[in-house]
Amino acid sequence: MDSEARPAYWKILLAFAVIYFVWGSTFLAIRIGVHEVPPFLLAALRFFTAGLVMYAWLRLKGTPVPSPREWVAASALGALIFVLDYGCLFWAEQRIPSGVTAVVLATIPVFIALLEIIFLRTQKLTVRLGLALIVGICGVAVLVNRSFSLGEAPIHRAGAIALLVASATWSIATILTRRVPLPASKAMSAAAQMLTGGALLFVLAAVSKEFAGFHMGAVSWSAWFALVYLIIAGSIVGFTAYVWLLHYESPTKVGTYAYVNPVVAVGLGYFVGGEAVGTRTLLGTLLVLASVITITTTPKKRPELDSSSAGSQLIENAGQTSV
Repeated sequence: MDSEARPAYWKILLAFAVIYFVWGSTFLAIRIGVHEVPPFLLAALRFFTAGLVMYAWLRLKGTPVPSPREWVAASALGALIFVLDYGCLFWAEQRIPSGVTAVVLATIPVFIALLEIIFLRTQKLTVRLGLALIVGICGVAVLVNRSFSLGEAPIHRAGAIALLVASATWSIATILTRRVPLPASKAMSAAAQMLTGGALLFVLAAVSKEFAGFHMGAVSWSAWFALVYLIIAGSIVGFTAYVWLLHYESPTKVGTYAYVNPVVAVGLGYFVGGEAVGTRTLLGTLLVLASVITITTTPKKRPELDSSSAGSQLIENAGQTSV
């Protein structure tokens, strides 16, 4: 928290509105885009362009260039986050409603908690945490179980698996982010990861033969608008608002976007995208959100890693999933 004078209240509210509603709306924008642009190519265009713009802007402001070691670390994280995590996400959104996608991706704290309990031993398995994990897993099971549709259309099995891989991959990247040398500037770190991840996504798109048969002239204005929206609003404006908010508000308060984004995504998917929202989606969303709120407010095992500092680290990394 900074000691300088706080900005006007309306600016704080505007920044919260951006990370709540803009980031929540990116799932629908992705779904609109992947119906006309191949998923890996769309992801590559989004992140490489956003990374390039952010990198150029930061360099004009005088932010130092990442060192060779920092570029290597950023490239490794870029591969995990943008190629595996976002690659799976964009691919899955061809097959799964945007609202359900957002809710499944909200389980990232569940995977992080499991990693910390089983491998890192930085989190103690308490009754409260254990129940939260069970509730989260049940929420995912409700959403993706084809035999428990509750009147809704079954979820595409491969798409559901891809989303779970995306959540697990991002969780691993979150843990690694704490242990690799990255630029001191969070914005430069994100820009470097987007640049390298976007470049690798172009390679993946080429290997997947997405360029073959793709004609830019056949893409509608709505799909191009979705891409521009993802680049400018979702990545550049959203991340800037997020970093700015962390300067004036507690990480715990800023982190509430993780609870709001899935609700916004489900609502937009229903009212704007024409996606079905029935008992299964509502029940799964409720269970996942209850789990995530409980996990992210549970104190750490070590005294120096209390819920506030843990929340800060989780938020810093989770924020990058929404850029």
